Amino acid sequence: MKYKNLVINTPEELLFGNAPKPVKSRRGLEIGGGKVYPELNFTLPTMTIDESTLPEVYRHYREIAEDALARAVDLDSNGVVLEFETLLEMTRKPKIGIEIVKIMNEVCENYYQKYGLISEIRLTPNDLREFERPALQRTTKLLDPMMELFEKGALAGGDLLSIESTGGKEVSDSALMMCDIQTIVFALAVLGVRDMRFLWRKIVALAHQHGKIAAGDTACGFANTAMVLAEKKYISRVFAALVRVISAVRSIVAVEEGAVGPDKDCGYEGVFLKAITGIPISMEGKTSACAHFSPIGNISSACADLWSNESVQNIKLLSGMAPTVYLEQLEYDVRLMNTALKEGTVPAHVLQKLMVDSDIYTDPQALILAPENVIRISKSLVKADSYVANARDGALTALDIIEETLQSGQMTLSDMEIVYLPTLREALAAIPDSESDFIEMMLPQLDQSKFILSEYGL
Repeated sequence: MKYKNLVINTPEELLFGNAPKPVKSRRGLEIGGGKVYPELNFTLPTMTIDESTLPEVYRHYREIAEDALARAVDLDSNGVVLEFETLLEMTRKPKIGIEIVKIMNEVCENYYQKYGLISEIRLTPNDLREFERPALQRTTKLLDPMMELFEKGALAGGDLLSIESTGGKEVSDSALMMCDIQTIVFALAVLGVRDMRFLWRKIVALAHQHGKIAAGDTACGFANTAMVLAEKKYISRVFAALVRVISAVRSIVAVEEGAVGPDKDCGYEGVFLKAITGIPISMEGKTSACAHFSPIGNISSACADLWSNESVQNIKLLSGMAPTVYLEQLEYDVRLMNTALKEGTVPAHVLQKLMVDSDIYTDPQALILAPENVIRISKSLVKADSYVANARDGALTALDIIEETLQSGQMTLSDMEIVYLPTLREALAAIPDSESDFIEMMLPQLDQSKFILSEYGL
């Protein structure tokens, strides 16, 4: 890892709306520069996407942008980010995704010129490579439409470039269900790191070429999957918390390659990236319940620079269309945070403390996101000389924090959760410092028909 020290060294500095390295957008949003902005994430209602339905698809996205920005004007919003997280057909056929960006950008520009409302589009194409097994991470032709959508979508008005990349997912999927922590480290800190380096060099180069913002990645397919599985009681919550920490070592590679933030909303590992690198981050919490349940509704906003929801369908609710409803909810949340910031350091920290205290001891996944624990874990995530060792050390520190909190009586866990603790510690402690030694240790244990080493440069 290129980062060996933290940019943010105290929990007091790890505050919502403030990042040491703020990012200024084309129309003038300064993300991390002293305010929190809402980031609206939305999708279509259940429908088929083909040539016959494209007019309806385009109408939906125009109406989503129009209605959301109209409500933002009514609420005197300081600014909005619209995240266009593409559906599969929109990346497979880039012209569809490009046209949607163009439509939404026209709406954004109209509201900027007419009302002075600043809005930007985050463009997040699918990682199509996930749909080949074993995945051809570097040699697949599926990279072509992905990169075409990135480039032409950026030119059409997508200013923040992101992706939920999936390198290593063919190994992690079964490891999650088995709570196999060593294989998770292999998937994220060996395969994931290599794939991130390969992919983000391309994305950053494209962003630089066209004057766009290489924003960041998210381990949604790994850590959020673990969280959802834990919420459904399929796997251990402690295990899911450790997966979140481990995921930071692969997500930070985007920043090492030149991404500047804000990272993507479902990357709850963004808090560790903010502490280590100083970039602004997008976070989601209570307003992501439209897409999935979670144990971290408030604490996730403690360090956010963009405050997001999750993909909400464009369906009619009693008050209006669901994306517009969610924009209002997000706007009121950020209004409260921004008022606290305006009042000064003490009120801002009081609000942050209330956000943290309301969740911190309810779940180990919340516990690790408390600013003081983020700083402690982040120091472990950068102290070693390999991504593997950093993943191990970060997870062991998180485990220390969980066990200390249990011993203090501040948090309780079921017997089923507690029995995992020594097993996880033993498995993590057995991981060597050297990546090459770890690869040699793991390969005989893995089903090598599921992945192709050469596709990861191995």
